[in-house]
Amino acid sequence: MTLVSPDLDLRFRDAAAREHLLDVAYDLVDTPVGKLLVAATERGLCRIAYDADPDRELDSLARMFGVRVLQSGRPIEPARRQLDEYFEGKRQRFDLAVDLKLLADFNRRVLRELARVPYGEVVTYGELAARAARPRAARAVGTVMNRNPLPIVLPCHRVIGANGKLVGYAGGLGRKETLLQLEGALL
Repeated sequence: MTLVSPDLDLRFRDAAAREHLLDVAYDLVDTPVGKLLVAATERGLCRIAYDADPDRELDSLARMFGVRVLQSGRPIEPARRQLDEYFEGKRQRFDLAVDLKLLADFNRRVLRELARVPYGEVVTYGELAARAARPRAARAVGTVMNRNPLPIVLPCHRVIGANGKLVGYAGGLGRKETLLQLEGALL
């Protein structure tokens, strides 16, 4: 077995991304709320996962987007930079292309409305359902939030229960609270 130098490995991964040979590029990003798996297709950011089991996540990405999945930091760099700026309190809005093409129309509509919830503000599931033109679909909105492929960037942490309490966050309520405190939404 021949070992490849780290430099050659990095050059290979960068070349594969540069030559558009990847269906999905991913990398692991350290943040104040833990290590995130961040993935992107050529269309845009497609996945952010908390506490990712890399094998399971990579299998899922391959099933959804194509089997050419490779760890490559270069395509993820804009997301990494903007996440760093967000956690440093220097960014309130993400300016990243996202790839939501595999989601159902309702899910995309809800996530579009979610993206409009301003930094430092919260909305209830019912309010978000009404904004998505389905005022009686609060539970369905909850399901969309639970399956949000891009937490933080599409800020599902800004959605709270009708009673004003923090409920239902796939990343855990501790993370939800941390993100809302960072944004000044919790006093």
